[in-house]
Amino acid sequence: MREQFLVEIVDTTAEQLAATGVDHRTALLELNRLFTAWVETEYHRRTHTETGHAPLDRWEQGWTRLGRGPAVPTSADLTEAFLWSEHRTVTKTATVSLHGNTFQVDTALIGRRVELVFSPFDLETIEVRYREVRYGRAVPHIITRHTHPKARPETPEPAPAATGIDYLALTAQTHHEQIRADHRIGYNALFATPTTARTDGQIPGQLSIDDIASLDDQDGVSA
Repeated sequence: MREQFLVEIVDTTAEQLAATGVDHRTALLELNRLFTAWVETEYHRRTHTETGHAPLDRWEQGWTRLGRGPAVPTSADLTEAFLWSEHRTVTKTATVSLHGNTFQVDTALIGRRVELVFSPFDLETIEVRYREVRYGRAVPHIITRHTHPKARPETPEPAPAATGIDYLALTAQTHHEQIRADHRIGYNALFATPTTARTDGQIPGQLSIDDIASLDDQDGVSA
C-alpha cells in the first residue's frame, strides 16, 4: 500500500484543499473511491510474495474449505497464533527468569521445564504451561525489560519517487469498467455529485443523496 497507493496520493492538507476548492468530505470520498479501485483491481489480483497466491484466490479457496473444514478461528485463536514461547526450568524457590525479568510460578512446577508463552511486546504478562496443561499467569517479581530484545518496530523504507503517471486514476477507470462488466454496484458512486459523475467515469446523470433531498424540498416533501 505504501509503495503503490500512498505514494500516488497528493498532499491533502487543509491549505491545499482550500486552494483547489475541495472540502474534506469530498476528498475523503475520492480517497475511498481510489483505494477501493486499487484494492480490487491490483492488490487482490496480484500474486502475494509470502503465500504465492493472489489474495482473491485464497479468499475463494477459504470459503471452499470452510464448507468442509473447521469453523472460522476466533479472535483468541488468532492471538494465540502470534504469541511467542520459551522454555525455562523452575527454580527451588518456584521462580523463572525471562530476559532479565523474574516471575513466581506454581510451586507444583519446581524442577520442571515449563513453557512460557507471551507477546513479544509485553514481557510482564506470561502464561505458564507444562505438558500442554495451563498453570495460569506467572506473577511478576522483578521486571527490568518490558519487550523482547527481538521485538523491534519496523523501519519503513523511503517512499519511491513519483512516476508522473496518474496511476490511481488509471486503476480507478479499470475498476469502473470491471464493475460495469460485472453489473455490480459501485457504492462510492451513490455519493458522487452530478459534476464528478460526469468527469470521473460514473454513470451520467446519477444523483447524490443531497441532490435527491434538494429535489424533495423543491416539491414540498420533507427529506
